[in-house]
Amino acid sequence: MLLDGRVLRAVWTIFVFVLAVALIYLTRSVLVIFTLAIFFAHLIAPLVDRVERHTPRKVSRTLSLAIVYLALIGIALAILIPVGARVGEEAAVLAGRLPDALKSDPLSNFPLPGSLEAWRPRLTEFIAQETAGFGDKVLPMLKQIGPGILAGLGSLAAVVLIPILSFFFLKDGLLMRDAIVDCFPRRRSLAEEILRDLHVLVAQYIRALVLLAIAAFVSYAVVLSVLGVPYAVLLASVGGVLELIPFVGPLAAAVIALVVAGVSGYSHVLWLLVFFIVYRLFQDYVLSPYLLSSGVELHPLLVLFGVLAGERVAGIPGMFFSVPVIAALRIIIVRMRRRKAHA
Repeated sequence: MLLDGRVLRAVWTIFVFVLAVALIYLTRSVLVIFTLAIFFAHLIAPLVDRVERHTPRKVSRTLSLAIVYLALIGIALAILIPVGARVGEEAAVLAGRLPDALKSDPLSNFPLPGSLEAWRPRLTEFIAQETAGFGDKVLPMLKQIGPGILAGLGSLAAVVLIPILSFFFLKDGLLMRDAIVDCFPRRRSLAEEILRDLHVLVAQYIRALVLLAIAAFVSYAVVLSVLGVPYAVLLASVGGVLELIPFVGPLAAAVIALVVAGVSGYSHVLWLLVFFIVYRLFQDYVLSPYLLSSGVELHPLLVLFGVLAGERVAGIPGMFFSVPVIAALRIIIVRMRRRKAHA
């Protein structure tokens, strides 16, 4: 019995799709590096364009890229060295005090509702049992945070590889774009529209995300220092980094700050909680909409699903890439539907 041609095409399509998914999964670590390079290229592209506009025409784009790279390296070293040293100092101090803090009453500085006040001794005992040995496990890790930030910058291959790849993306981006479009001769205009939309999406998303992370770090560092919260710079650094992970990251940063402040003897945890709530409202309803505009139109439930699914697929990188991947798929589907509707 001969198979129908449509059945064969469907089977072939499914096979190619499964093969593509398998290849993506197997090469996910390499794809993460290349994707981060694309993000970094979009992040510094406005700087490169501005330098290129203000330099003589005989100066090549490669030289403009070199100028931007040297400037960024100098700024990064000027910021990361003192901040990394401060984070390392605070992490070492916290590592030395954490075991004793966990053995004492960790809930003494946490206000509890009146109905739960009678349960405070049992909760304290439960926490003491569950965190037994936790200090010994986390102590070496905390002591390595500072040195890891400084030494790890030169030891991680990705840190070197990402700027190199970004250099070529910025230098030959138009040629790469034309090559991709040429792969779809019958749908050239559709491919150009999708690539243009993806370019706007990635550029807007990564720049907004970096600005949100910087805003979180600065706000946390200033407010926590004014409130007298211990390890303010360390907690601000954690908050700034976790801001890069949608939805889950900011919540985790707030919980970490509250727990560290509470077990460290800080007596105004409630004010700290109020700050996190107010800042999150400002971030979600004022700053984020202003920076992202209408570039990422995704329902919060879809974002949460993407973050959780991304963590299961690729860990922390999967959580980071979940939102732009879902938004990119949405752009492709919308463009294809519009083209089909006008056909």
